[in-house]
Amino acid sequence: MSLDRSTLFIDGEWAAPASSDTIQVVSPHSEQVIATVPEGTTTDIDAAVAAARRAFDSGPWSRMSPEERIEIVQNFSNLYAGKLGEMAELITLEMGSPTSFANLAQSPAPWMQIEAFLGIAREFPWEERRTGVLGTDVVVRREPVGVVAAIPPWNVPQFTIMSKVIPALLSGSTVVVKPAPETPLDTYLMAELLLEAGVPAGVVNIVAGGREVGAHLVAHPGVDKVAFTGSTAAGRKIAAVCGEQLKRVSLELGGKSAAIVLDDADLGAAMEGLKFTALMNSGQACVAQTRILASRANYDNVVSALAETVSKMQVGDPMDPATEIGPMVAQRQQERVEKYIALGQEEGARLVIGGNGMPDGLSSGWYVRPTVFADVDNAMRIAQEEIFGPVLSVIPFDDVDDAVRIANDSEYGLAGTVWTGDVEAGLDVARQVRTGTYGVNTYTMDFSAPFGGYKNSGVGREFGPEGLAHYTELKSIYTP
Repeated sequence: MSLDRSTLFIDGEWAAPASSDTIQVVSPHSEQVIATVPEGTTTDIDAAVAAARRAFDSGPWSRMSPEERIEIVQNFSNLYAGKLGEMAELITLEMGSPTSFANLAQSPAPWMQIEAFLGIAREFPWEERRTGVLGTDVVVRREPVGVVAAIPPWNVPQFTIMSKVIPALLSGSTVVVKPAPETPLDTYLMAELLLEAGVPAGVVNIVAGGREVGAHLVAHPGVDKVAFTGSTAAGRKIAAVCGEQLKRVSLELGGKSAAIVLDDADLGAAMEGLKFTALMNSGQACVAQTRILASRANYDNVVSALAETVSKMQVGDPMDPATEIGPMVAQRQQERVEKYIALGQEEGARLVIGGNGMPDGLSSGWYVRPTVFADVDNAMRIAQEEIFGPVLSVIPFDDVDDAVRIANDSEYGLAGTVWTGDVEAGLDVARQVRTGTYGVNTYTMDFSAPFGGYKNSGVGREFGPEGLAHYTELKSIYTP
């Protein structure tokens, strides 16, 4: 079956693009072109925003009751549930996510988001009455924010799309999605399901493209809110544009999270947990806890256990269910990670396992060797900068207070964990680390709770009632 596409999704139709330019979707495993799709232009973005604007200003979607919108989104959810395997496979093909991870997080988790938001929307206070202190009655309404620009990254495309599109739809807003050029294929399947579910024309529009197209969408005067997931550098630029235009914005950005391994932790359980929390999606995750903090007294044990654990992880074809570490999404990302591995050695960190060069048994594909550095100082660049690959730094600490200090010594504040035999002590650590999400002997995201970051890890929150509220405007109506 061919994955090639020749159209964009604008105003409820498969629309011819304004240009003949195309995006070649390349397999990170085989380095071969697996599909060709249109490359959107600023003209296509203008058409998509115009369609979303019409659908919001004069279409039925924003005027429907919340219950009517919930019914249609529920239709979409039911259809999506039947396509989880196909969606996961598409994402594995286009960006190299190991199928073991894709079948856990690349499609089931997005569907779980949809269901969670539906439950939240059914209980959400769309309109409430209050007794005013001046003797008036007040009706407080939560109304749709308007036209939303949703810009997801390539690493977990559906996961990040759903965190934006679903609350936007439930609020009554309309959306223009600008997928990353590396991962456009999953959005075509999503568009087919939206059509089948009965989402009206213009409510969701999809135009894949690069940075110029994304910048045009962010600055477009027809857009009321920008929801972006990606790098902190790009987030700063988006925030500046939105600030100038007083446009609503939510940003889920980078991370350099720390996992603190206390001396009373079950080391085997901690290592099994870190396989996921530190190396999920081949290390291509903003929440990856790539700084491993161990006490000086237990340092050698943690380094040895981590090296043994990582050395046993299978690297290779992402379509193989046994694979735990797949390729980097693109050659530029492979080169970026390799530069950081070389930099770590130049900075004086001790290479325990890994290093540059292709993993054993592989001669092609954008792979890097899973790498563990020891004797890392938290001031080193490999400990401060987001690498976005399977590179771990083990950093020593003196006591718990020192561990908390090191964990907080970062421009980021997105995630983290503590591993301990005393959950209450772990909770005490969690309360002191300045991150938006944290785990004690585990790490996960519950879609009933807010997700987002402190400091340079972003602005705003996704998931939970807080995530839905980001797509609403508050209106107070006074009556005698």
